[in-house]
Amino acid sequence: MNNFPILSLLTFLPIVGMGIVLLLPKKQELSIKVTTLIVTAIQIVLSIILLMNFNYAAGGINDASSFQFIEKFRWIEIPGFAWIGKIKIDYFMGVDGLSTPLVLLTAIVTFIATISSWSIDKSVKGYFAMFLLLNTGMMGVFVALDFFLFYIFWELMLLPMYFLIGIWGGPRREYAAIKFFLYTLLGSIFILLVMIGLYFSSMETLADGTRVFTFNLLELMNHANYTQTGILSPLNPNNLRFIAYIALFIGFAIKIPMFPFHTWLPDAHVEAPTAISVILAGVLLKMGTYGILRVSYPIFPELTYQLSWYIALFGMINIIYGALAAMAQKDFKKLIAYSSVSHMGFVMLGMSALNTMGISGAILQMFNHGTITAMLFLIVGVVYDRAHTRDLDSFGGLGKQMPIYTGFVTVAFFAAIGLPGLSGFISEALVFLGGFGNATTRILTVISTLGILLGAAYMLWTLQRVYLGTLNEKWKDLTDLTTREYFMLVPLTIIVIYLGVNPSPMLNLMNASANAMVKFISDAQVIYGSLNAF
Repeated sequence: MNNFPILSLLTFLPIVGMGIVLLLPKKQELSIKVTTLIVTAIQIVLSIILLMNFNYAAGGINDASSFQFIEKFRWIEIPGFAWIGKIKIDYFMGVDGLSTPLVLLTAIVTFIATISSWSIDKSVKGYFAMFLLLNTGMMGVFVALDFFLFYIFWELMLLPMYFLIGIWGGPRREYAAIKFFLYTLLGSIFILLVMIGLYFSSMETLADGTRVFTFNLLELMNHANYTQTGILSPLNPNNLRFIAYIALFIGFAIKIPMFPFHTWLPDAHVEAPTAISVILAGVLLKMGTYGILRVSYPIFPELTYQLSWYIALFGMINIIYGALAAMAQKDFKKLIAYSSVSHMGFVMLGMSALNTMGISGAILQMFNHGTITAMLFLIVGVVYDRAHTRDLDSFGGLGKQMPIYTGFVTVAFFAAIGLPGLSGFISEALVFLGGFGNATTRILTVISTLGILLGAAYMLWTLQRVYLGTLNEKWKDLTDLTTREYFMLVPLTIIVIYLGVNPSPMLNLMNASANAMVKFISDAQVIYGSLNAF
């Protein structure tokens, strides 16, 4: 497996599928949809092969031996000029216990979203071409280990999502698409500026002994590679690392989305087609927290440690604010959108704990939230396709009319609440245990537990208003789930229940990397001369 380019295949297979889709006549809509389904199905197979061949014991943070399935070669090389010297950019891919769960999540969610997209009947060729391009951008972010390559995939995702919302979305689709684009582009500018600053502050030694500036994320994590005069070098007493850390954090936080940068999300969700909402909540939001864990934490470990309380604070705000906002919604889809804001706060809270339990809980919450929220948006899509409304107050008693559908709703709602035996419970429990285990974040963790109560309140209230009580006669002709909808909801339900009963396989996958990250940040306090012991 070491010589098989499985990561490149996972990443660029959708581009091949996109090429096939573009070559097919636009009238062959079924062939276009089947092609997309086959591509995403192959991705699931490849991600399972990746998982089966993954060495669970391997862990690390800043050396190539810490990563598996590495693919690396010189991609761009420009001869030196003036003080800049030779410009070198590598095609560098690899995965560890942090990225592998998200590769698997991306494959699962995009496959389910493809099935959900079967109902698309407007410009089918363009839709699925953009869908596959989006797939490549998402997958590339999770496997890239060169900052320049990472940034290309990060930006690649922006264009297709803009069109998928702006063309195939709801009545206010143009507004939602532009708002999403501008918010994300602002974050991308911050990331770009920090990336350039890091490039000219760190150098790696090539095999021939040549010293060159670098985009290599692993080299950027090594303090010994920084220059004395680099603007973002810890060796420079006048460095701007604090400003760079804040800028980089905001760039990633917009994608989470973290309060107060969250306002693009409800609009994007409400206007996006169901399948795109599934991808947006299931995968794209995870790119923000992944970027913080992959880039911000190991490159700026001293600032991560010093600012952990503030990360926990914003996590707490996300949890409580998102839950309160969800409770106030009358639009079913908007309620689920704000619930995503709340649940991503749990990820931030776990990350801020800076211990293995908290970080493992955060990574597991990223995966679990991806599957649970995918179910929730699919559930909204099912009822909207039939009733053509998402007004919570206009329903009632759907459980009698659609009993099987309501069964899936119950599983998804209780998983979102964090009921023991379902996947949401174990990840939230680890987040709280990790947060309480760190004296710095303990009080904020205690306050954040209110999010559990508020989450139960808005979920149970929604369950009561929409599915229980007397059936609204207006909906007496609604039909239960179709075969296609079973194919969407059954796999996610199995995952939610399985990981709720047996989370060990997923935890074992990420524990070595979580341990390594905690140790790396702890050791950095000695290297960078932190005033406080970890």
